[in-house]
Amino acid sequence: MEIKSIDRSFSDSYKKAGVDVTSGYEAVTLMKEHVERTMTPEVLTSIGGFGGLVVPDLTGMKEPVLVSGTDGVGTKLKVAFLMDKHDSVGIDCVAMCVNDIVVSGARPMFFLDYIAMGKNIPEKVAQIVSGVADGCLKSGCALIGGETAEMPGFYPQNEYDLAGFAVGIVDKGKIIDGHEIENGDRLIGLASNGLHSNGFSLVRKVFDIENADLSEYIPELACTLGEELLKPTRIYAKTVMCITRTLGHKIKGMAHITGGGIIENVPRMLPDGMKAVITPSSIPTSPIFSLIYDKGQIPLKDMYNTFNMGIGFVMAVAKDDVGTVLESLVQAGERPYVIGCCLKGEKGVEFKW
Repeated sequence: MEIKSIDRSFSDSYKKAGVDVTSGYEAVTLMKEHVERTMTPEVLTSIGGFGGLVVPDLTGMKEPVLVSGTDGVGTKLKVAFLMDKHDSVGIDCVAMCVNDIVVSGARPMFFLDYIAMGKNIPEKVAQIVSGVADGCLKSGCALIGGETAEMPGFYPQNEYDLAGFAVGIVDKGKIIDGHEIENGDRLIGLASNGLHSNGFSLVRKVFDIENADLSEYIPELACTLGEELLKPTRIYAKTVMCITRTLGHKIKGMAHITGGGIIENVPRMLPDGMKAVITPSSIPTSPIFSLIYDKGQIPLKDMYNTFNMGIGFVMAVAKDDVGTVLESLVQAGERPYVIGCCLKGEKGVEFKW
């Protein structure tokens, strides 16, 4: 068997099986400009290698600790498929990862994505990666690599899955883990951007999403249903970095309100013997949650156990530090609210209606 010299990669047999390697190369070419937007001085390599190389900035750190997180966008992608809009779900992917790692006080350093699809359409891949790059810029981290896998017969041709992996760094002595939270501490919530990326299996059922008119303008939402559902998850990384840099000693614990809603996520930052008491009336009601509650006849407990209900991130601070922290959060561009307090009791969440 003789193989002549090859000046480009192409397999006609593989293409007949459903995988076009040339589309993969085209996708890399189209996404390169988006990736390059995220580069930081810590990154040594561009895309195309087998691994991304990063030299972390350890200035001022005594005991550097790496903090990692991984997540995906979930069934929110179904809405993107139906609307044929793919330039914002990448922000969701980054947000779900970096919001998790910043609760410890870690600075996000780099991110990698994984896109698996039934058919590689380079322009669509570039749209997805443009959103990932936007999310990385909002987080202050670099997109140093990833994987695009064409998997015919495994995914429908017009569908894909998107997941990511983030790594951050924090000095061991500055890790925020909630162990200092005590009786009487206050909980400050940062406004969400709506649904973010959680609870979409329930959302899809409530709105019968496959048969709904996503282009319908809904006055309560001041936009179409599709636009509301695809609002990207807010990224709190730069806010957290700003606050911990100036007021780190005043932040006792932090929680990302992700899957499981307020009920599941706030207790994750609490020490044993401490509960959170939440006052729902202190949280501005986002129209999308009222719409889901009314249309789906969803029990209130299920709402708070599934959705963020208007709060995407929570900080625990001493009562005497509330004013200082609120002022700093407003200066950082946030809409903060005092949503409750921490009291002695069995770990969990109670609501004060």
